[in-house]
Amino acid sequence: MSVKGGQGDRQVSADSADSTTATILHIDMDAFFASVELLDRPELVGKPVIVAGESGRSVVTSATYEARRFGVRSAMPVGQAMRLCPQAVIVPPNGAKYSHYSRQVMAIFRDVTPFVEPLSIDEAFLDIAGALRLLGSPGTIARELRARVRRETGLTCSIGAASTKFVAKLASTRSKPDGLLIVPAEQTLAFLHPLPVGALWGVGKTTADNLTKRGIRTVGDLADTPRDVLQTWVGQASGAALHDLSCGRDPRRVNPERSEKSVGHENTFGVDTADPVLLRRELLDQSERVAVRLRRGGVVARTVALKLRFADFTTITRSRTLREPTDVAHRIYEQVVALLEEQHLGGRRIRLIGVRAEQLGPPGGDGLSLWSEDDEWREAEQVVDAATARFGKGAITPAALLGRRRRGEEPDAKSYSRAPRGDR
Repeated sequence: MSVKGGQGDRQVSADSADSTTATILHIDMDAFFASVELLDRPELVGKPVIVAGESGRSVVTSATYEARRFGVRSAMPVGQAMRLCPQAVIVPPNGAKYSHYSRQVMAIFRDVTPFVEPLSIDEAFLDIAGALRLLGSPGTIARELRARVRRETGLTCSIGAASTKFVAKLASTRSKPDGLLIVPAEQTLAFLHPLPVGALWGVGKTTADNLTKRGIRTVGDLADTPRDVLQTWVGQASGAALHDLSCGRDPRRVNPERSEKSVGHENTFGVDTADPVLLRRELLDQSERVAVRLRRGGVVARTVALKLRFADFTTITRSRTLREPTDVAHRIYEQVVALLEEQHLGGRRIRLIGVRAEQLGPPGGDGLSLWSEDDEWREAEQVVDAATARFGKGAITPAALLGRRRRGEEPDAKSYSRAPRGDR
């Protein structure tokens, strides 16, 4: 693996590096939301820029690398970010613009191979094995993809190329920003084993601390630990999965039919609140948005989840599995309100509230029954869908939401993604 020197932990392959075994690409756009905003604000290029709502209580959606050098990170409260980097320029988010560029980028990927598995609005796995004969080696394809993305969109991306999905994703992360790292199959363990154990999927802070206390600091240390011992420490399933990853084993293939695992919306209040009326109104709005996305996607949800972040930043998530899957806002709202009431908040003030629909699947089969108590509500909501399609958003709106919808409040950044993630 021929690797150039980089800044900090950054690794990029030499211009001549290549490998016919590295047929899985992970492509990740660099600071995507912030980079899109700079296309319209070229005078801000090279400066610390934060994408966030106008309220000082909003959270950071994205930040340029110039801002990140000061410690600014996605999902950080804007007030904290501005204390770290007071010279930063704040730009409000624009979801429609991000979706437009995402479609452009994904179309470029699909020009190379039909085997594209989007992970979110700005990253995807590609299996290019079938394109080698026509388009050249993995290194050639990856370099041309990076050049074409820049040429056609003005944006940069980082690419990891490897023989497995997991290693490709790690490689793209190591090559950020604007880099390419190729890991041949025969050099997988040499690449993996020096990395900190926290680099593995499934190793969060708690697990990493637990492993470190036992002397497991690197991926190589984990690979040297007997599987059965590891399973006694972190559980049967997790132990087996982590041991396989540490040994470079990842049998998962790129799945172009991958569907969304969840759909959600959340919002940070301008002022912490314990007002039950305001909380329920926000849940109604979010339930409607989630239900619309479910119906547009042709899926139903079996589980509904409520997310609460309190004034002290303590965050909890509570969920409920439904008797039958739904795509109806009334049902989702009914369940999240019940979850809210079960928390017995006792006046605790809420900073952020969110609704998420999970365990998605197609209607029918073990989904919707022949007769459902949701049917009448579904018909009514489909009428609203039709009115929205014809006359625009807000043509029909619940009375409780009229003031909020007129203000045009933006959802938080996660509303734009297929799954929870941070903009990298």
